[in-house]
Parts: sequence; C-alpha cells; structure tokens
Amino acid sequence: MPVDHYENFPVASWLLPKRLRRPVEAIYRFARSADDIADEGDTPPDERLAQLAAYHAALDRIERDDMPTDPVFGPLAAAIREHAIPLAPFRDLLSAFAQDVEKKRYASFGEVMDYCRRSANPVGRLMLHLYGDHDSRHLAYSDAICSSLQLINFLQDIAVDYRKDRIYLPQDELAAHHISETQIADGDTRGLWHMMMHKQIERARKLLQAGAPLGRTLKGRIGLELRVTIRGGETILRKLHADPGCVFHNRPVLTKKDWIVMLARSLH
Repeated sequence: MPVDHYENFPVASWLLPKRLRRPVEAIYRFARSADDIADEGDTPPDERLAQLAAYHAALDRIERDDMPTDPVFGPLAAAIREHAIPLAPFRDLLSAFAQDVEKKRYASFGEVMDYCRRSANPVGRLMLHLYGDHDSRHLAYSDAICSSLQLINFLQDIAVDYRKDRIYLPQDELAAHHISETQIADGDTRGLWHMMMHKQIERARKLLQAGAPLGRTLKGRIGLELRVTIRGGETILRKLHADPGCVFHNRPVLTKKDWIVMLARSLH
C-alpha cells in the first residue's frame, strides 16, 4: 500500500509502534479508498456520491455490530472494535469527500476551515485516540496542526486543484487582491499574487505554530513523528515564501536532504 499518497496521514511510518500499524493501515485504507472515490477517474458525480453513501451505510453496519468482511471494512471494523474507535471522525471524512464532489469554490476562509475541520482534523484525532490521549488541549493542538497541513497542501496544489476545477483559496481574498480565475489558469503571478500568497503562508504558519507544542508534549515515537511532520510543514512554507509562483512551475516537495535535516532537528 503506497504510504505517501494521502498527505495528511502519518501512516505505516517506521516510527509507529508495531501494535498500532494494523489499525492505522485499516483507517488509512478507508480514507484512501473513499478519497479516491471522490477524486479519481471520470465517474459521474451522482455515482461518486452513491458510492460514498455506501461507505456511510457500512459504518452504520459496524455501529450495529454487523461486522463486514470486505477488504476495506473488515479490517476497519476489527480495529474499531479492538480500540473502541469513535465513528464520528470517519463520518466527518466522508462528509468532506462528498463536499469535494459537489463544492468547487470557497467564499471565505471560514468555509475553508470548516472543510479542514472535516477533511484533516479527524486524522489527528484518530491518531491521538489510538495512542490513548483524550486531553482536550492536545486535541486542540492536533486540530491546529492538521488544519495547517491541509492549508499547506492547498497552497502546494493550487495548479493541480485548478485542473480539477477546484479552488480552495478564499474567493473574497482573491477578489481583494484582484486575482481572477484566468490568472490562476494562466499561472500568472503578476500584480498582487505574491502579496496574496504571503498572507496565506503566514496564516498557515501561525496555525502550525499554535499546534507545535504538542510535538514536545507527547513523548516517545508519536512525539518524534509529530515533530518531523511539523518541520515538514515549515519546510514547505519556506519554499512557498521564497517563490510564491513555484506552485505553477515547480510544485514544492520535501527532498531526501529535507527529510534528513528534519529528522536530525526533531531528535533534539
């Protein structure tokens, strides 16, 4: 199973305790397959929504202790039962995936954050649950980190998403900076593009910093993995800040050197 295909999931990492690898892989398989339903191929929207509704129905079966046996929901049901995992985060993820089928533009940053609440934050909450951490402050830190990582991914994928007819940049902020969809389509970074991007970058950075204490609060492997993840977000933000137009010609990614530096700094 490709572990780097779902950006918000720290899945199958060598840092994961062995006892959690199976439930994390089950959760990942659910999230990845549902996201693919919403995002991949040429399936008509109505059919995509019907398939996601079937996922909802499968969760309802699990809630009734009707244990499915298929490759996605069989392992997931076992993980949910063994670890008493709540179903709300899974339903939130499905809600976000369905929204990707139907909603292509976001009027304000508030709308974007509502999407992040359902598309990204459930991942962190599921991981904390598996580690047995239910501290409300830690959950808030996790939400900030996950939402920030989702925003960073949106910035990385401005051109990629536009080709799918999606714009996650707030429409009111684009208008305030006199940026049109034609400018995005053309990869045109003239005018106030850099100013608009720097605003997005700084907001994502502050959100990431707001959640960063969790990387020091959590001990052991999860803390280390989280610190590496946070440094990864910071690294992408630095690349975006250095060249706000790179999203159109050289999508910023983490290199092998970046990973080495991130890990070394996270060990201290």
